Amino acid sequence: MQKILDAILADERDALAHLPVPETYKGMTVHADEVNLFDGMATADKDPRRSLHLDEVPTPELGPGEALVAVMASAINYNTVWTSIFEPLSTFGFLKRYGKTSPLASRHDQPYHVVGSDLAGVVLRTGPGVQAWKPGDEVVAHCLSVELESPDGHNDTMLDPEQRIWGFETNFGGLAELALVKTNQLMPKPKHLTWEEAASPGLVNSTAYRQLVSTNGANMKQGDTVLIWGASGGLGSYATQFALNGGAIPVCVVSSEEKAEICRRMGAELIINRNAEGYRFWKDEHEQDPREWKRFGAKIRELTGGDDPDIVFEHPGRETFGASVYVARKGGTIVTCASTSGYMHSYDNRYLWMNLKRIIGSHFANYREAWEANRLIAKGKIHPTLSKVYSLSETGQAARDVQSNAHQGKVGVLCLAPEEGLGVRDPELRARHLSDINRFRGV
Repeated sequence: MQKILDAILADERDALAHLPVPETYKGMTVHADEVNLFDGMATADKDPRRSLHLDEVPTPELGPGEALVAVMASAINYNTVWTSIFEPLSTFGFLKRYGKTSPLASRHDQPYHVVGSDLAGVVLRTGPGVQAWKPGDEVVAHCLSVELESPDGHNDTMLDPEQRIWGFETNFGGLAELALVKTNQLMPKPKHLTWEEAASPGLVNSTAYRQLVSTNGANMKQGDTVLIWGASGGLGSYATQFALNGGAIPVCVVSSEEKAEICRRMGAELIINRNAEGYRFWKDEHEQDPREWKRFGAKIRELTGGDDPDIVFEHPGRETFGASVYVARKGGTIVTCASTSGYMHSYDNRYLWMNLKRIIGSHFANYREAWEANRLIAKGKIHPTLSKVYSLSETGQAARDVQSNAHQGKVGVLCLAPEEGLGVRDPELRARHLSDINRFRGV
């Protein structure tokens, strides 16, 4: 592994095809024999630092249409938190079901799960049938793993019945020294970014693009008023940028003045600090408070000059969904994913049905959407939201930060990269956008 890293750092990319691939590598794993580790504990008390392990694991066999990538950096997404606390289901069920689909897929059914759904790195090997990528290529990877043997996926690959999220529903993810991906997950690494910056947008940037911009999502247009929950967070920070970049008017919902200031630095003007306003959408565990929905809606109209949101960018889930349905304008759209505060949503259907509103479910992105989202990063139109970087051995703490919302934007992880700041190929473009690239740093 050291020889591979030395060749990458020395920019000897042609040598990578001739260096032997290690038989084992270090990766962050959860263990199948620990799925009951947190039984009886409240979700908030389930600590990823106890369940995430840095293990030496066997390098998987490389199959047709696949690539083995030397991972320079990765990032934390909420699906890694879910995996590490075995909620809402153990991911070993996903791996077992996938393993039954073919002899090649059986590689994924292991008593350990190498996690992580982001990476920036260098291609080491490609499998049979690969034409577009070669050893030495600098890449980032999106997290859609799809078989495409069914006709259902050929209009939109997210509808393929064998669609999975890499590193969550498959093994050999990106929080490791090596990763196994399908080559139709690969995209060019943005040349003006460091390894850790390039690794951080992947999952959330593509998810926000489909959810807000794509015709498969809310199909945002110029002038739309867009209510964005968690507008300074990992997902919301990209939605805020897409809204501003696309001529829409974001109304940013945050939980502190510090987070409000981040939104202002992105260019947003209409901001609601929900904690300062004291919104309590639930009277208790079982009953919501429609008066608080109305108070929230009135605040939005106060900021917008009387407009209700054309689009509500919804991802907290249970805590906010009733309010989201209520405040959307007549004929408006609530587009939802993730549900980090709970999956069981409830709302007053009268406000949906009688006002002809729409709820759209959105899940990650297809290859074209991910490619377009990455292209905007590469052109300096959308910027990383990286706030803090950990080492691979500190992944448990990084996941705990995300779980407890003790972070802003994205939390990065150095894998093979020995330090931050490496990997920049276009310093001129970087210099033009440096303040935007560093907007979230240290926050």
